[in-house]
Amino acid sequence: MCRIPIIDLPALINSDSPDQDAVVKQIYQACHEVGFMYLQNHGISKELIAEVFSYSQHIFNLPLEVKQQIAWQDEFSNTGYVGRERERLNPSQPGDLKEAFNFSKVEVAFSIDGVSLANNSCIIAFYKACTELANKVLTTFALALGLPKDFLTIRHNQQNHTLRLLHYPPIQELPKPGQVRAGEHSDYGSITLIFQDDVGGLEVQTTTGEWMTAPTIPDTVIVNTGDLMQRWTNDVFCSTKHRVMIPNDYRVKRSRYSIAFFCHPNDDTEIVCLETCQKERAPIYPPILAGEYLLSRLQATY
Repeated sequence: MCRIPIIDLPALINSDSPDQDAVVKQIYQACHEVGFMYLQNHGISKELIAEVFSYSQHIFNLPLEVKQQIAWQDEFSNTGYVGRERERLNPSQPGDLKEAFNFSKVEVAFSIDGVSLANNSCIIAFYKACTELANKVLTTFALALGLPKDFLTIRHNQQNHTLRLLHYPPIQELPKPGQVRAGEHSDYGSITLIFQDDVGGLEVQTTTGEWMTAPTIPDTVIVNTGDLMQRWTNDVFCSTKHRVMIPNDYRVKRSRYSIAFFCHPNDDTEIVCLETCQKERAPIYPPILAGEYLLSRLQATY
């Protein structure tokens, strides 16, 4: 039975709405106790999501030598193609059994044979829709934390976000010891939006160290909090570890596709303990610039 809460997101964020107050409390509880939630009525159309999944399948079906033309080069741009086993989300284990395309708001020479990947119309529309949803979620976070409602959105207005298309190929040979589709990890930024197909495999760690399944629930988006949000809130909101496991049934022969939208604060934003999160304990983490933290985590991952 799923223990990740399902929350109905209001169409508008208005501090005078009693329904919104209830949702803000639900979101606070989800971020404080689990670090994951499902959002209903999130505002991104099923048609656009389906179009992006179809586009994802198309570009992952390109020959490897073609995809390698735009291979991920460095953590400063964090864009391009990431080949199978190149990334280790759990640095103590073998490379992940996945491949990815990373997109940012502004792409430079991000094309294959003269055809731009980043400027595909569905990618542009989806990036914009995810940004709007992320801002809506960040507004509810600010309200839940007793902050001005634009406190977090202002600090994300440079849109230093990463849209990541992910493909987990069918398993054709015995994995290395400890190897999985995506190793145990927490996300680096403030929040992440996750869209997944029906193959499954995503697991979330509970506070007791157990792993629970995060299945696909139609017409929902998964939202989880990341490391910088945990640091900002002095552990009031938790950055929960999660992973993608290899199925132990017929699905092992199927491709799995997912989409992650990693929401990051502006690089020059100082992540320092919020005053509203110092009531029960002194600040746990030293201040750090958001951009510096992201670079340090990417350097450890690749």
